Amino acid sequence: MFRDGHLAGRTAVVTGGASGIGAACVRALAGAGATVTVADLNAEAAEALATEVGGTAWVADLADTQALEDLTLDADILVNNAGIQRVTPIHEFDPQAWRFIHRLMLESPFLLTRAVLPGMYERGFGRIINLSSAHGLRASAFKSAYVSAKHGLEGLSKVTALEGGAHGVTSNCINPGYVRTALVEKQIADQATTHGISEDEVLEKIMLTHSAVKRLAEPEEVAALVLWLASDVSGMVTGASYTMDGGWTAQ
Repeated sequence: MFRDGHLAGRTAVVTGGASGIGAACVRALAGAGATVTVADLNAEAAEALATEVGGTAWVADLADTQALEDLTLDADILVNNAGIQRVTPIHEFDPQAWRFIHRLMLESPFLLTRAVLPGMYERGFGRIINLSSAHGLRASAFKSAYVSAKHGLEGLSKVTALEGGAHGVTSNCINPGYVRTALVEKQIADQATTHGISEDEVLEKIMLTHSAVKRLAEPEEVAALVLWLASDVSGMVTGASYTMDGGWTAQ
């Protein structure tokens, strides 16, 4: 389906790009010929990966949304991936932490999309790829900030699709279940503490209980879908949400 170097000449920005799903996306896009900007708060990791793939590091605190309001971003592909998790009951959730998650995972994708669209419109091509979650479609207890931010991202993505369609710009969400990343490993530990059970029991009884495929997804599997959505052949796919959750949301 893809020719070698099918993204040659394209430019991409991947947020949260220095580790986990983001790093897998950076490597996949660069491997297909794109020039990739690795956007991450961790300067050392971002610069190391950018050097590895022949790209550029952009060290930024994307939760500082005021700093993004006047941003101009020139890229053909934007992967909104940066995110964190906090597992806490609503009545105990720190309001500042709740707002932080929304700034990073909803306001920041809005501002980055806002910054990149004019150039995409001018060139008649663009790909906005939002790393949402199964939690963009379903809810889980103790994750009010994350779930509500991801639901908001779903709506933002669909509006972007409607506005961008006439300009050759697509916007889609990818909705993984639990992926083998440092973020998920921390969730496992947090859930074990919250529920008073072992980490093995968290996987069996909480995280994968609704999945038909009883394993964590790998970051490279998510990156493979990003690669397809970034390509020319996905031009009729927009406003969609692609589940990659082992059948969790099929129920």
